[in-house]
Amino acid sequence: MSKSETIVHLKKENLVSVIRGSDKSEGLHCAIACIEGGISAIEIAYTNSEASSIIKELTYLYKDNSSIIIGAGSVLDAETARLAILAGAKYIVSPSFHSSTARLCNRYAIPYIPGCISLTEMVTALEAGCEMIKLFPGNLSGPSYIKAIKAPLPQVAIMVTGGVNIENILDWFAAKADAVGIGGEFNELAAKGDFDSIRNLAQKYSALLPKD
Repeated sequence: MSKSETIVHLKKENLVSVIRGSDKSEGLHCAIACIEGGISAIEIAYTNSEASSIIKELTYLYKDNSSIIIGAGSVLDAETARLAILAGAKYIVSPSFHSSTARLCNRYAIPYIPGCISLTEMVTALEAGCEMIKLFPGNLSGPSYIKAIKAPLPQVAIMVTGGVNIENILDWFAAKADAVGIGGEFNELAAKGDFDSIRNLAQKYSALLPKD
């Protein structure tokens, strides 16, 4: 899958599950429960010290399923991005923009999705070759902010993370978000070991969002 094809896939799937977990087992089982619930775009956060191992195992488990796409999140530098890519990550997400990480991802033809909040940050990321921007934290702006962004930057693809939940998710899509990231609810349930509820919640999200 090419860099641009990965972005198209993320936009088609609409929803990215952001998985943290306190260890490998918790993160891995949370991701699997989300996938079983119908969410096919998974972002493994490097706040988990075993993120590379989780990415590698998920990549192996779903190697024959082209609809499942595994990425890495909370990537703070180019060194971590390279570890994630070597483990099998198909896209890299950061809480903010880093030029060295953008260069590294371009070198490997892997999408880099940096967190931005201002138009200046977004233009900088676009000029560095980023094809999608993470609006983060989304709860500081609200859905109306996307309209304000896309007036001068209609070409920008936006994934919203932070503050998105099952009550307001459709408001974000009505505001023309291209994708959203959900983490808090899934990770709270994972910390309790309640993977059945994660699966059920993922099914609710999947049923709520029509796929193109």
